[in-house]
Amino acid sequence: MNEEHAQAAADIAEVEAANTAFYEAMERGDHEALSSSWLPGEDLTVSCVHPGWPVLTGRGEVLRSYALIMANTEYIQFFLTDVNIAMTGDTALITCTENILSGGPAEEGDALGPLVGQLVVATNVFRRTPDGWKLWSHHGSPVLTESDEDDDEETPS
Repeated sequence: MNEEHAQAAADIAEVEAANTAFYEAMERGDHEALSSSWLPGEDLTVSCVHPGWPVLTGRGEVLRSYALIMANTEYIQFFLTDVNIAMTGDTALITCTENILSGGPAEEGDALGPLVGQLVVATNVFRRTPDGWKLWSHHGSPVLTESDEDDDEETPS
């Protein structure tokens, strides 16, 4: 393997590790680690779209959204599938399917509420920095399942 291919493989491995660290921080509810996954000093250009939310722009607004999600999610686990990584220069694009299992607090007592599964397709854009690869943009969109479509067809108009 020549030096160029070796560097490309190392870059891909680093971007994949940064992507994994982002999701693991979410799973742990570690807002500090999640914050360090995002580009620093990009108060205007960082963006995020959570499924069903409007576009969030600016690092502060994006990080507040994650704090809100973490505060209202007792349990979350991501199983990433269909992961694809494309790179050009100091920018990397990752597309994947987030197979999400999550649950909130139960209505009564300290037990966990019912777990809910959800499929989301995501695009994560990373930029190379002196401190490694950092998220520039995250966009998640829900995947409609066949049962969702069937429910829509049965709704009387």
